[in-house]
Amino acid sequence: MLFNSYSFIFIYLPIVLLGYFQLAKIKHTYAAAWLAFASLFFYGYWNPAYIGLLLGSIICNYAFGMWIAKTPASGKSEVVGGGRKPLLVVAIAANLALLAYYKYANFFIGSVNSVAGTQWSLGEIILPLGISFFTFTQIAFLVDTYQGKVKEYNFIHYVLFVTYFPHLIAGPILHHKEMMPQFAHISSYRLNWDHVATGLMLFTLGLCKKTLGADALAPFANGVFSGVQNGLLPTSYEAWAGALAYTLQLYFDFSGYTNMALGIALLFNIKLPINFDSPYKATSIIDFWRRWHMTLSRFLRDYLYIPLGGNRKGPLRRYLNLFTTMLLGGLWHGAGVTFIVWGALHGAFLTLNHLWRETISERYLRWVPNWIGALTGGLLTFIAVVAAWVVFRSSDIHQARIMLEAMFGINARQITFDSVLHGQLLLVTDLSGRDLLKLLILSLAWVWLLPNSSRLVFIKRNLILTVAQAVAVVYLMCLAIDQFGSYSPFLYFQF
Repeated sequence: MLFNSYSFIFIYLPIVLLGYFQLAKIKHTYAAAWLAFASLFFYGYWNPAYIGLLLGSIICNYAFGMWIAKTPASGKSEVVGGGRKPLLVVAIAANLALLAYYKYANFFIGSVNSVAGTQWSLGEIILPLGISFFTFTQIAFLVDTYQGKVKEYNFIHYVLFVTYFPHLIAGPILHHKEMMPQFAHISSYRLNWDHVATGLMLFTLGLCKKTLGADALAPFANGVFSGVQNGLLPTSYEAWAGALAYTLQLYFDFSGYTNMALGIALLFNIKLPINFDSPYKATSIIDFWRRWHMTLSRFLRDYLYIPLGGNRKGPLRRYLNLFTTMLLGGLWHGAGVTFIVWGALHGAFLTLNHLWRETISERYLRWVPNWIGALTGGLLTFIAVVAAWVVFRSSDIHQARIMLEAMFGINARQITFDSVLHGQLLLVTDLSGRDLLKLLILSLAWVWLLPNSSRLVFIKRNLILTVAQAVAVVYLMCLAIDQFGSYSPFLYFQF
């Protein structure tokens, strides 16, 4: 079931909301259990067979969490094999083994077969939706339990913490301490019209990003990348147009999902962490990763970069830890060489960014006006991000190389006026280059000029303003719903 579907908006969500607040009048535990059941139904709507996998993961991790919490910490036992650390290691290893089987087994076996000439096979393995997100969420729970940060162990609340349907499929990645107090608080079970108004506004804006932004850009991005994959050489304009179309499609798709998740959660008086903060306004790669997929960045920092040593063991080790973290972050997105290379690129970008700051910028460029530094840094950062997204989107390194060479004028077809308006690749897919140009300009204006939507609230200063906002939300909702067409899943579902 998709957020951008008639069944979700007009059937599932109203029924879940009504049941939640009606049961809350009887007992809060009933309402929490209802929401957990509804979340499991939401997950099982895609493939009921994987409800058992999700529940098995939840029960095992909860049991390990309780076991770790009840096991006393002992310095000696931590070393010789007793105590909590071995339990933590076993629990994390089990989670990673599950993730590795479903997400990476065929990739690694295929790699071995190509090198060794063997023909091993595990058959077709269907990737369960959201497995990366609910696995990482529970690993964070285990580590937080080990560190003594977990204070509540209500099983129903834990099930809800993992399965809560607004975040279950594509994040954000949650910390136990962020959610459990909210599920236990009495105000979470009372209808709050301010939250309803703001939640519907956020949901509507996210829906517009998905249907009017991401889905409108998708045919152009797919057309250019598919044309290159089929052996066509693009002009520089076509390569940049395809790269920008995908860059903006991915932004509106994931940012739209995040806005919808925040809005839906707020209807139930639950506040999810913000996952996007206008990342394409970043003035450096360091700044970009503080704004893009913020909960994943936080997870990688807290549970990978810092345990590897962070910046505590000298500059060289720091850069190695940074590069390793981003490399594994790329692998987290998918089992493929392009994802690994994308992670390596961002690892290299971050390393260069830190080196620049420490050796040149802070010492020799303090006299440069801030606006010049921000403008130059923002432009270079955006170009680097777009180039990396080309690798991320490409089916293989060969396709990525053709796109990048065309983008930077190394090997491209000659640009003509007609190719700017149409172009060979766009003509193959019967798409208009003029329409794409307009769409790119409007999308970039949205991304760069409008405020971050995650922090918007429904303002009730006076009746006229309230009515105007309500009318705008209804109009935008109708406009977005009118764009519903064929099945259009969110891009991050595949990760």
